[in-house]
Amino acid sequence: IHQHQPKMILNDAGKIADNCWLKIPKHFPNAVLHEYIIMPNHVHGIIELKWNDSVGTRHVVSLPDNTENPVRTRHVVSQQFSHPIPGSVSVIVQQYKSSVKRFCNKNDFSHFRWQSRFYEHIIRNEQSYEHIADYIINNPENWKEDNFFND
Repeated sequence: IHQHQPKMILNDAGKIADNCWLKIPKHFPNAVLHEYIIMPNHVHGIIELKWNDSVGTRHVVSLPDNTENPVRTRHVVSQQFSHPIPGSVSVIVQQYKSSVKRFCNKNDFSHFRWQSRFYEHIIRNEQSYEHIADYIINNPENWKEDNFFND
């Protein structure tokens, strides 16, 4: 018996957010995308960064839009203390957010704004990866209990 898995039905802004996410490896060849979800007012995704054909690091990122309610999360707030490192999570997220915002500005979604920060967590082992991947995959099912939900 198959249970119905809730699915996000994306509006035009959500579709461009999805499309831009999928194009990340085209612009950043060191980035490998894993599980992700575009939600009504935030994005969760796992990005693996590979350097010089070696094993890379996997990062989970959460990108909330600029809602009125402050976001509480266990993820570490990413802060920049020096010049951006090409191909880093910070640069990838900055370019992703800029691409989505440019589309929104040109297509009657100019009210859309990202929060200035994003939340990042380095995934250190397979158990953590599985837990985070399950959270991302099941996010639509748990939407009403999500930190980012607002009616």
